[in-house]
Amino acid sequence: MQSPPPLPADWPYRPRPALPGLEVAGPLSLPGLGRGWTLEASRGLSFPEEAQSLGGAFGRGGILSAGDLICRPYRRGGLVRLINRSTYPSPERFRQELQVHRALWEAGFPTIEPLGIAHRRRGWGVEGVFISRFAQGSPWPHCWAAPEVPAELPRAIGALIAWGLWSPDLNATNVMVGPQGILLLDWDKAAWSSAGDLRERYRERLQRSLSKLGAPEEVSDRIRS
Repeated sequence: MQSPPPLPADWPYRPRPALPGLEVAGPLSLPGLGRGWTLEASRGLSFPEEAQSLGGAFGRGGILSAGDLICRPYRRGGLVRLINRSTYPSPERFRQELQVHRALWEAGFPTIEPLGIAHRRRGWGVEGVFISRFAQGSPWPHCWAAPEVPAELPRAIGALIAWGLWSPDLNATNVMVGPQGILLLDWDKAAWSSAGDLRERYRERLQRSLSKLGAPEEVSDRIRS
């Protein structure tokens, strides 16, 4: 997997302490998800016995809340989801997201705390789950007028650009607004890139998301400016 490059000199966030190292365990049961999972997670991670569906979440469904943990199953998008909803060739895509997310967390970036991944055999491949710490907040589309977003979101995206990190899933539904300000979620398929057009790519991706979700015009204008 690709190693994170050094942080840029003008990185605007204060780094956090390093996360615990990863350990592998299994096969084991996950609450609400059944048996047979291999867990790759921060040392000492434990699960409660029960889980419940997380209401109000965007995405492709199936997100569970288990105590202070959030379990997000990997789901395919696009036309491929019609024939293959949740099977992947290997766990490498899950591990890539965990590596990127851990690097962002340790760099002090405004995101949720990543805890690990789990995967198990399914047909010709594997299915996976991303595990993170619960954080209080609401998806941005539920609070378009939140005053934090116009100031904090451009700063966060600017930091990603300066670090050379491209996240193709960074859309309005992956911006959460809470007591701590904004948090950016979902780093599936994110990778460091040497391409010089990241600012325009992020702008187009976000504006397309705002248009699709029917965001008020003033929201698009405030972010665009």
